[in-house]
Amino acid sequence: MSSYYGLDFLFERCVELEKKKVAVVCPYEDDALLAIDEARKAGYVSGVLVGERGKMKPMADRMGVDLNNFEILEAAGEAESSEAAVRAVSSGNADLLMKGLVKTATLLKAVLNREWGLRADGESLLSHVMYAEIPLLNNRVIAVTDGGMNMYPDLKAKAAIIANAVSCTRKLGVSCPKVAILSAAEEIYQDVPATGNAKTPVGEELSKAASDAALLCKMNERGIIKDCIVDGPMMLESAIFKDKALQAGINSVVGGEADILLVPEIESGNMLGKAITYMAGATCAGVLLGAKRPVIMLSRHDTPRTKLCSIALGAVVSC
Repeated sequence: MSSYYGLDFLFERCVELEKKKVAVVCPYEDDALLAIDEARKAGYVSGVLVGERGKMKPMADRMGVDLNNFEILEAAGEAESSEAAVRAVSSGNADLLMKGLVKTATLLKAVLNREWGLRADGESLLSHVMYAEIPLLNNRVIAVTDGGMNMYPDLKAKAAIIANAVSCTRKLGVSCPKVAILSAAEEIYQDVPATGNAKTPVGEELSKAASDAALLCKMNERGIIKDCIVDGPMMLESAIFKDKALQAGINSVVGGEADILLVPEIESGNMLGKAITYMAGATCAGVLLGAKRPVIMLSRHDTPRTKLCSIALGAVVSC
């Protein structure tokens, strides 16, 4: 988000809010247990550990984590633990969900249960958003979506992904986020010269990404996609750097000042996110959106700061 430099504002916002209770599903790995314990020590969340105490205790003892600081909800197995944690959130006994050592598919099945799950009203789409604090850009914070959930979204899905990211970003204090629709081409071609012909598989994908971008812009112009400014198709450098945007003939408020980057599919989003993290040294915070409450999805490769920022992000946007 161009309105923020650094993710410390997440912790500042947490201090202003009522403390949130996080239900952690199967906290049987160091990263999940340590992350929730550090967040508890920081004072902005409390934790409910959902699973088998016998599996938690040896690891907690090894890591110096006192389980007496947490509420423990006993459940056996991944499916039962996922259901118990989701029910805790849907009933109001917890405020948001956090993934531990549990298969994503198992957790999402519980989240989407129509009887007691966290499915939002209507047919809302689940999507992932990552906010990255990028040192190479003076710690400017930019959101990337969706590099973790939807594989090859169509036009309707892309509109829903934008809506999720915009809603989340507005909760962080940006009233009208600028959304750049990323593509490998900034013009809309029937035939893509770089690939010979749009009828080739690669050409079709490039053409589709660019034409989808144009349609999303029109949807934004007509108020179908709300509370943001959308522009594209746009190459990554044009979305990030104003001089590159102007060189490409893009004279818009989004060019060079994007708050949110919409990637065309999961592969480019996943690689962009990892490049930002591991090659540009970014600190990140990510959540899964589209359910009644956000879901915190941590990786064992995340840094301690990224884990804390992700929990803080979940706490802020769960309001």
